[in-house]
Amino acid sequence: MRWYYLLAALGLAASGCGGKGPTIAPVSGLVTMNGQPLANATVTFQPMRSQDKDPGPGSYGKTDLNGRFTLRLVGSDRPGAVVGKHRVAITSGAAADTTNDRAPATKEGIPARYNTKSRLETEVGPGGTEEANFPLKSP
Repeated sequence: MRWYYLLAALGLAASGCGGKGPTIAPVSGLVTMNGQPLANATVTFQPMRSQDKDPGPGSYGKTDLNGRFTLRLVGSDRPGAVVGKHRVAITSGAAADTTNDRAPATKEGIPARYNTKSRLETEVGPGGTEEANFPLKSP
């Protein structure tokens, strides 16, 4: 009968009893460049630290041919994003391809102010959103 108590204790520990993770909400939206849908772009949300609290995992999504994306948590592939404030970066698929070392280097087709020097921020509410829209402009 002792094995039963051991299994019960292990089951409680594995289920995360005592520790609650961050709240996750569904997030989707549209990315456009100069008013046109931006296909094959990668959208990343990184939760911003507030006080001394771990903000939780980031999220990512890839735009379809119509510029629409849906976010998934990094590492778990669970749909959504952590509730709270996020820094947003948007990159083209061309810059992210590092699988072929013989391919010529490509330039990022999206201005740096939207990715490496991004100042884009957004808030994910407890109910999530289908309107995380980013209308980008090229110079």
